Amino acid sequence: MARARDFAVQAHGTQQYGTHPYVYHLEQVVHLLKPFGAAAQVIGFLHDVVEDTEMPIESIAEEFGELVGDCVKLLTDSPEGTREEKKARSHAKLAKVPVEQATRLALIVKAADRLANLRHCAKGVKSGDPVAAKKLAMYRKEHSAFREAVYRIGLCEDLWEEMEEIFEAFAE
Repeated sequence: MARARDFAVQAHGTQQYGTHPYVYHLEQVVHLLKPFGAAAQVIGFLHDVVEDTEMPIESIAEEFGELVGDCVKLLTDSPEGTREEKKARSHAKLAKVPVEQATRLALIVKAADRLANLRHCAKGVKSGDPVAAKKLAMYRKEHSAFREAVYRIGLCEDLWEEMEEIFEAFAE
């Protein structure tokens, strides 16, 4: 796991997550993934590497194995188009992931990633940050399609419950 963290930190370089170094977000995601095992945590550290850096997916697969590479590929938005177009393509990929296959870890990591983002937004909204409020509104707007693509009955229910609680607590 330390190897995945180091790999991700090096790949993300000086990127920021709000006012924090990017590793802050990765550690928030990985913390949520602890109950799901080491493979989920490795994927959690690496989930944004291909999407947000110049690192090719082949490097992830070579370094961490086929399952991790397949999951990171599922979690990576294509670079073309608007956010809405990218998310539609990603949702279509994720909607096809069967819960019976090992790549279901991608669904768990995606849920943990979204929850980490929602927690961050909620904290920002509480402190009066208008950017956080705007992001929370964006996530709210996307939530139905996101849930339809990623949610599977019995898979990381606690993460989904907390997402719903955040949306309820910050109802528009």
